Amino acid sequence: MSSRSLASRNLNFLFHRPRVISNEFTTPPFQALYSTHIVGDKPILVRDFIHSALYHPKHGYFSQRSRSVGVLERSIKFNQLEGRKAYINHLDKVYKQSDTSWFTPVELFKPWYAHGIAEAIMRTANLSVPLKIYEIGGGSGTCAKGIMDYIMLNAPARVYNSLTYTSVEISPSLAEIQKETVGEVRSHLSKFKVECRDAADRSGWRDVEQQPCWVIMLEVLDNLPHDLIYSENQVLPWKEVWVEKQQDRKTLSELYKPLQDPLIKRCVEVMELDSNQSVSKVSSIWSKVFPKPRRCWLPTGCLKLLEVLHDALPKMSLIASDFSYLPDVSIPGERAPLVSTKTIAEEAGWQR
Repeated sequence: MSSRSLASRNLNFLFHRPRVISNEFTTPPFQALYSTHIVGDKPILVRDFIHSALYHPKHGYFSQRSRSVGVLERSIKFNQLEGRKAYINHLDKVYKQSDTSWFTPVELFKPWYAHGIAEAIMRTANLSVPLKIYEIGGGSGTCAKGIMDYIMLNAPARVYNSLTYTSVEISPSLAEIQKETVGEVRSHLSKFKVECRDAADRSGWRDVEQQPCWVIMLEVLDNLPHDLIYSENQVLPWKEVWVEKQQDRKTLSELYKPLQDPLIKRCVEVMELDSNQSVSKVSSIWSKVFPKPRRCWLPTGCLKLLEVLHDALPKMSLIASDFSYLPDVSIPGERAPLVSTKTIAEEAGWQR
């Protein structure tokens, strides 16, 4: 049995908008994020809804916005900035002058960020065998170019000449930008390739890679889809949250089902969310008198990707960098994700 939400609730838990922006000032890719076309006649899991909003070939955010990840024309001259305040002010100017949504750390701190990763690889890798690097979600290609530049200039020639660098990128537009960026150094092109596919799809990796390799994921884990589970009170079991169209075909609502999806169940087990199975009689009575609904977000996209990498690349060394803290999260639920929006109005700056 499944239960539907009593009211037709718009999915504000996915795309909350602290400030309302009228449609006439919204570009088509942003309109797509709120589109009911993502959901067909059958309900879909929250993670599939988010995945479509981000990566669908026609209306996905990363698929349609070729400049969703910013590229700085020149490196920031940090030696000319007097402290953190000056850096923040400079960054504010950069964002206001750009039509891109955000700049990644590897872009803001280029080339030093990528050079640091390359140095870490060279210090720990077995350089007697060909160096094989995979980057997942390579953005504009700045990291790839920076790493290859550093190896070309600092490693023995045989290490650079035998290097293979593979970018696994789900966005076709970003894949093209990566080729352009890395291609600025002609000798890199014979060692670099882009595979335009979903890294979390095991079939794309084909046979198991038996050789040691490096996997780089910068600001990837925070962009992966989440699932959502719900409970009516403090003691009732968790239920999966699905997204479905209302009868008017214009609004979306939540649909609750008992836990049955294998990935969600594995994630619940890993996070030990179902460890407290024994409920006292007092707690049971209290939850009925004063029910407190629970919502919890699950990083199922992250879990799936890590499982696939572990299976396909068992001898990999992983370098991952991401947020350790998300400020001002207003979406309801434990471990809720953060949705950022850059408004059209210049004075609004970043909307968190």
